[in-house]
Amino acid sequence: MRVAVMAAGGVGGYFGGRMAAAGHEVHFIARGAHLAAIRERGLRVESPLGDLHLADTSVTDDPAEIGPVDAVLFAVKLWDTETAAEMCRPLLGDDTFVVPLQNGVESLERVGAVLGPERVLGGVAYIPAVIDRPGVIKHGGKFAGLAFGEADNSRSARAEALLAACRDSGFDADIPDDIHRALWEKFILLVAMSGWTAGTRGPIGAIRDDADIRPLILATLAETSAVGRAKGIDLPDDMAESRLEVIDKLPADMKASMCHDLERGNRLELPWLAGAVARMGAELGVPTPVNGTIHALLKPFSDGSASD
Repeated sequence: MRVAVMAAGGVGGYFGGRMAAAGHEVHFIARGAHLAAIRERGLRVESPLGDLHLADTSVTDDPAEIGPVDAVLFAVKLWDTETAAEMCRPLLGDDTFVVPLQNGVESLERVGAVLGPERVLGGVAYIPAVIDRPGVIKHGGKFAGLAFGEADNSRSARAEALLAACRDSGFDADIPDDIHRALWEKFILLVAMSGWTAGTRGPIGAIRDDADIRPLILATLAETSAVGRAKGIDLPDDMAESRLEVIDKLPADMKASMCHDLERGNRLELPWLAGAVARMGAELGVPTPVNGTIHALLKPFSDGSASD
């Protein structure tokens, strides 16, 4: 499969790297110091599931140099969505499809509004990975997988082809029965993880058993679940409790990517996580006081620096 990865961050670098190592033709889009390092030394992945070094990596900051591909793995930060989607136009052939692997639950619509909804599959990435230093992706857990599917939940030949390519590349992949539910299942978990690890500036293990914080984590999960149901997503009544069970099984030292971004002084995806829950809740008449508070407390840091 001929694949373009927009862009070579933690998610795109890891999964694109695995596909390239398995023999697929993978082209990465990157910029700045990360681009320069990959050009000079190749792409490295450091992972408990096996390290990887692609010494000869196809990488550019200009998608026009790549040309049309079979699939685009779209894994940019949420604030770059529309700009990066516009950059993908030279990658599109007649049958090219795009799979957003972003946080949040609005990428199908946002990318589809730029490139056409018929080109876009729903996508979910399950992996804790970041750019540790230029040219190096750090995978911080023992799980890594993708889920993706058509917006109407039909089984398509293009989704099946990507599924085969992923599994051939040695990582877990699945086409769920309901991609929208899969998106929200991750979103519910991530909103709580990102909000509370960033809000406390600490790993999940230090807070999930705290008698004062644990009920608020559960409330965060419950609010986001209620918003999802109000949006028409088929979520079980015990979704919040089941997501808390997942949190309990995560490595104690795990932090959400938004916490890492906050620590590094980077821009935050907050408006599309807790902020999105508060926004959608207000639109739907669903109370979201805990998510609203998380959004308000972290909002001064959204642009990468605290206001004076």
